[in-house]
Amino acid sequence: MSNSPQYLSGNQIRQTFLDFYAKRGHEVLPSASLVPEDPTVLLTIAGMLPFKPIFLGQKTAPYNRATTSQKCIRTNDIENVGRTKRHHTFFEMLGNFSFGDYFKEEAIKWAWELSTKGFGLAPERLIPSVYKEDEEAFAIWRDQIGIAPQRIQRMGEEDNFWAAGPTGPCGPCSEIYYDFHPELGDENIDLEDDSRFIEFYNLVFMQFNRDSEGNLTPLQNQNIDTGLGLERMAQILQQVPNNYETDLIFPIIKTVATIADLDYSQADEKQQVSLKVIGDHVRAVVHLIADGVTASNLGRGYVLRRLIRRVVRHGRLLGINREFTPEVAETAIALMEGHYSNLREGEVLIKQELKREESRFLETLERGEKLLGEILEKESKQISGEDAFVLYDTYGFPLELTQEVAEEKGLTVDLDGFEEEMEKQRQRSQAAQETIDLTIQGSIDQLAQTVHPTEFVGYGNPHSTAQVEAVLVEGKTVQEAEAGEQVQLILNQTPFYAESGGQIGDRGYLQGENLLIRIEDVQKESSLFIHIGRIERGMVRVGDTVTATIDRACRRRAAAHHTATHLLQAALKQIIDPSVSQAGSLVAFDRLRFDFNCPRQITREELQQVEDTINTWIAEAHETQSDVMAFDEAKQKGAIAMFGEKYDDVVRVIDVPGVSMELCGGTHVNNTAEIGLFKIISETGISSGVRRIEAVAGPAVLEYLNLREKIVRDLSNQLKAQPEEVPQRIQTLQSDLRNTQKQLEAVKQELALAKSDQLLTDAETVGEFQILVTQVEEMDAKALQTAAERLQQKLGEAAVVLGSVPEAGKVSLVAAFSPKVNEKGLQAGKFIGGIAKLCGGGGGGRPNLAQAGGKDASQLPEALSTAQVQLREQLL
Repeated sequence: MSNSPQYLSGNQIRQTFLDFYAKRGHEVLPSASLVPEDPTVLLTIAGMLPFKPIFLGQKTAPYNRATTSQKCIRTNDIENVGRTKRHHTFFEMLGNFSFGDYFKEEAIKWAWELSTKGFGLAPERLIPSVYKEDEEAFAIWRDQIGIAPQRIQRMGEEDNFWAAGPTGPCGPCSEIYYDFHPELGDENIDLEDDSRFIEFYNLVFMQFNRDSEGNLTPLQNQNIDTGLGLERMAQILQQVPNNYETDLIFPIIKTVATIADLDYSQADEKQQVSLKVIGDHVRAVVHLIADGVTASNLGRGYVLRRLIRRVVRHGRLLGINREFTPEVAETAIALMEGHYSNLREGEVLIKQELKREESRFLETLERGEKLLGEILEKESKQISGEDAFVLYDTYGFPLELTQEVAEEKGLTVDLDGFEEEMEKQRQRSQAAQETIDLTIQGSIDQLAQTVHPTEFVGYGNPHSTAQVEAVLVEGKTVQEAEAGEQVQLILNQTPFYAESGGQIGDRGYLQGENLLIRIEDVQKESSLFIHIGRIERGMVRVGDTVTATIDRACRRRAAAHHTATHLLQAALKQIIDPSVSQAGSLVAFDRLRFDFNCPRQITREELQQVEDTINTWIAEAHETQSDVMAFDEAKQKGAIAMFGEKYDDVVRVIDVPGVSMELCGGTHVNNTAEIGLFKIISETGISSGVRRIEAVAGPAVLEYLNLREKIVRDLSNQLKAQPEEVPQRIQTLQSDLRNTQKQLEAVKQELALAKSDQLLTDAETVGEFQILVTQVEEMDAKALQTAAERLQQKLGEAAVVLGSVPEAGKVSLVAAFSPKVNEKGLQAGKFIGGIAKLCGGGGGGRPNLAQAGGKDASQLPEALSTAQVQLREQLL
C-alpha cells in the first residue's frame, strides 16, 4: 500500500494543473470575472460557465483546447460552510476543455496521468465512476488505464449525467475519487461515504443533444468540460482533515484567531466553525468587490452584503468587538494576489467597502442583539413571529439572521407568525396611508399594494409638481432621509422616464424648500417609478411636495437615439431583408445598440447604404406622430412590436410616416431633423443568427468625430504629415517595413547557412545513414528550415533534427529526412510532431521536411535527446 502523497502548496497545485495541460496544447486563459456575461446567472458558479456560449453553439472558439483556474461562488449551501469538511462559498475550479477536438480517451488518460504522476497520487487510492450506460468510458478505464472492473463504479443519471438545461447539449460524466482508507478494500464501496472518499475530478463528455421530447442524438462536435477542485486537491496533498486547514484558507483563519486572542487548535467546536466561516467568506467578498460588486439589497450586492454580515457576526461570536474585516482582508489579498493581481490593485476599494459595511452592520447588531438575547432567554423551543417581526421592523435585524442565531441555540422561528405580522403592518399602512417595512425580495410589489401607480406626465413636460409617496433607504421604507443618503423615491406623478423598452431612465433633480436631490436613474417596478438618487441638500419626508425636473440635454440625447433606432430597423428591413426583426436593444445618452435576427453577414457596402438611408430620412425632416389606439388596430396598421415588451389592450404607436411605425412607450424627437446625424460605429455577430449594430446619433456623433479627429491629429504630428497625407505615409512605412523584413530574412538565411556548415562535423554515422540532432541558438523557424534542408543535402542519406528557442518560452523544431530514411518507415511530419509534444506543442509536414513548435523551452534538450535515441534505434 502506498504512503501519503507528496505535499504541494495551493499555488503549486494550480500551476501544476495549468502547466500539465499547456504542454498538451491547451490555451491557458485567465479566470473570468465572478460577474458573468451570461444574464441568466447571478454569479459565476462553475468553471465551464465562461465557455457556455461555445458549448451551446452560440459562439465559435478561437482555440480548440483551453485550461483555466476559474474562481467561483455558490451560496446554495451557505449554512453548511464551516460545519462540513468541504462546503465553500468561494472556490477555485481547475478545468481543461476541448471544443470539438479530443474526447473521452484523451480526457481520461490525461486526468489519470495528472492525478498519478503530476500530483503523485497512489493508483490504489483512486476510484473512478462512470455513467451506468456509458460502456465506452467504462472500457477505457478498464482496458487502457487498467482499473479492475469491480473498482469502476457505475452511477445513475442524477450523479453522472450533465445537461445545460432541459434541452440542448448534454452527456455522461466520469469522476475520480480519492480513498482515504484503501485498507477497507474494494467490497461494498460507497462513494457517498464522506469520511472515506472525496470526489476531486469530474470529466463531462458532452456528446448528445437532447430535444424537447427527451430524445438524445449525437452532437456533430463532441466537447470535453472538466473540473478539479483546487481546495479538495489541497486537502489531499497537504494531508489535513478538511479544506479549511489548507494553505489556501488557514492563514486567514490564523489572522482571525490572533485578533480574537484564540488558538485554533485549542478552540471549541463552535469557535472553529466561526473561524472557518470567516476564512471562507472573506475570500469570497474580496473577490466580489474586486470584480466590481458593491453591497446592496439586490442581486449580487445582496450576496456580498449577506456574506460580510455573516463575517461580522461570527467575529462577534468569537469576542471581536471592533472593526476587523479590513485587517483580515489584507491576509486574503496577500494569499491570492500572485494569481489574481486585481486584488492588490483594488485593495483600497476592497477595504473601504468592508469598513463601511462592517460599521453599518455593527450599529444594527448593537440595536438588535440585546433584545434578541432577552428573547432567547425566555424561549425554550421557538421564537415567535411577533418577536422576529419586532427585531426586523424596529431594529433592522434581518429575518435570516434571527433564524441563524435561533438555530445555534436549538430554536426555530415561527415564519407563519412573522408573515402574519407583516400582513398586519400592510393593513395598518393602508388604513393610515403610512409606509410599510419591506422584506428585501418582493418589497416593491408589496409597496404597490398601498401606493397608487405613478402617473407619467413626461412626454410633453420636462418638469412637474409631485408628492413624495414613499422614501426607501437600502431597500427599507423610512419616513425621512437626510443629505448624503442614497435614496429611492416614489412620486405620485413624474416627468422622468423609467428604464424600459431598451431606453435607460432619465436623469435630473427633485427640488423643494431647502431640498435638492440629484436623480441618477429611474427604474420601473410593478406600476411604480423608482427614482434613484442622492440627497445633496436638506431632508426629504413622505408627503413632501417637490418639483421634478428632468435633465433636458440627456432627454434630447435619449430621444435622438430612440428615434434613430426605429429608423435603423426600418432601413435594415428595406436594404438587408424584410424579415429582419429586433432581438434586443439599448437606448442610452451616448449611444444606441440594436440586436437583430439575420442569418448572414452584412457587407461594408450594405452598412454604408443603411447609414446613408437613415441620414437621408433625417435630412427630409419627417414629423413623428404619437397616437394611442387599440392593440389590434395598431397591428392592422402594420405597427412593429418592440422586443421583450408586454402590451396592454391600448398601446402607444410612434409613426414616422412612410418610414417606420412601431409600438413604443419611449421618448422620441418631434421631427427627424432634430436627430442631426447618424453614424454606425460597429457591426458584429454576437451569436448564431443574431447580429449587433452600435451607433451614435445627435450630439454623440460630434463627440465621436472629435475623438477620431484627435487621433488623426496625433498621427499627423507623429508622422509629420498633413491629415490627408496620413494614409499614404502609413502605406509607405508599411512598405518600408516589409522591405526591411525581407532584407532581414535574407540576412538570417545567409547566417543560418553559414552556421549550418559548422554543424556538419557533429553528424553521427548510424549504419548507412548520417544522423544530426542538435540545438542552435536563437534561430527562427524559417531560418531553421533552411539550415536543416542544407545540412540534409550535404550529408546525403541522412536524418537531420534541429531545435532552437527563437524567443523566450517558444520552441522551434525542424526535421529533414532523405528518401532512404523515408523508406525505413520514418516520416518527418509524424516524427517531429511526436518530439514537439515533449515541449508542450505539436506540428507536422511532409515526409521529407516538417516543422513543429512548443511552449516549454526547458524541455528542448530532453526532446532532442529523445529524437536522437529514436533515430538511432530506427535507422540501425
